[in-house]
Amino acid sequence: MESDVPKPFLKIGGRTILEWTVSRFASIPYVREVIIATGPDSIDHVRSILEPDPVFETKMLHVVEGGADRQESVGKGLAVVGDVDLVAVHDAVRPFVKLQHIDQCCDTALECGGAVLGIPARDTIKECDEDGYVHETPDRSRLWQCQTPQVFPVKVLREAFRIAEETGFKGTDDASLVEHMGGVVRMVQGDASNIKVTYPQDMIFAEILIERQKRE
Repeated sequence: MESDVPKPFLKIGGRTILEWTVSRFASIPYVREVIIATGPDSIDHVRSILEPDPVFETKMLHVVEGGADRQESVGKGLAVVGDVDLVAVHDAVRPFVKLQHIDQCCDTALECGGAVLGIPARDTIKECDEDGYVHETPDRSRLWQCQTPQVFPVKVLREAFRIAEETGFKGTDDASLVEHMGGVVRMVQGDASNIKVTYPQDMIFAEILIERQKRE
């Protein structure tokens, strides 16, 4: 990102990316708690940003120390989840997820056991070896680009993490852990506006989306 400021704390439209992201979920009536996994040096900063929001007068906010990677961080967040039916894991730097897509993911997770928001792959994908030689070209019509949220019944995700720990399995996302234990995961189609703010040019697009959002 070419910035000394961690991505979730960069500001767009006068608010941090983290605030925009959390507000999406916190505005939903059936969401009972929000859990943030972050570095030990950022715990107090996250609390200072989010706790003043009136929404947390009625919803629980937990800020926990994350781990060395995504899987460990999600596991630490999962450990403090309360008495709820579903857990939605979401990237802090995806502030433009649409409420209807969150709803669809939750409905799908209740129906079949797991849901991942994503979009069909638009580009041809090549599978290559470590030297860059093309090994295979998968059928693009069957490929999806995964986004978040990824939503699962709490019991399912906890069991997936338990089995992953027992077997030493490392996944690239939460769905891969559920897949590893033989669970069912279904894709829910989102859209391209659910960007993950990663590179400097993403900030330009993010500002455009914020301005459009303000006009709606």
